[in-house]
Amino acid sequence: MNILIVSGSRNPEGHTARAVNAVLEGGKAAGSDVELVFLPELNLERCRQCDQNGWGICKSKGRCVAEDDFNPLLEKILNSDVSVFASPVYFSDLSESLFTFLSKIQRISINPEAKKRIENKPVVGICCAGGSGNGAPDCCASLYKILFRTGFDVVDMVPVRRQNLEAKLPALNLMGKWLETKPTSA
Repeated sequence: MNILIVSGSRNPEGHTARAVNAVLEGGKAAGSDVELVFLPELNLERCRQCDQNGWGICKSKGRCVAEDDFNPLLEKILNSDVSVFASPVYFSDLSESLFTFLSKIQRISINPEAKKRIENKPVVGICCAGGSGNGAPDCCASLYKILFRTGFDVVDMVPVRRQNLEAKLPALNLMGKWLETKPTSA
């Protein structure tokens, strides 16, 4: 099993990192090959809305024209057995780096051939809120909406608050182990 974890957090020791590491350790313990990617460390341009209609080769060819890290990371996701998208919660929503990346996936998924490659690809979402923690469910809703709209098979969404992080870490570790079974939709 090949699991790719994509983190929208810059902090390698924060709440999101702890949650991601629990999934990573569980996956490795179950025998999975797990890779972790930190989006803020990558070169990701925002969408350029290339032509007058706001589209470009994302619609016509199913890839982004920008020569950044988007296309190579998208290939890693498409070649993995399952992907995990994790985000810290800012203003009850996704981190800017994860939102930028997912926005570009939304655009390329308009292309029928790209959509076929994305469809039914199993993914899990994790949203980790600090502060009051109240934004975690809203962030999960935003992440789910994007992933579902683009055609991914969303097998789980996990809202995490700083107040329940310690309780969720064992469950996230179990999730990493469970992912070894390659969850798919019916």
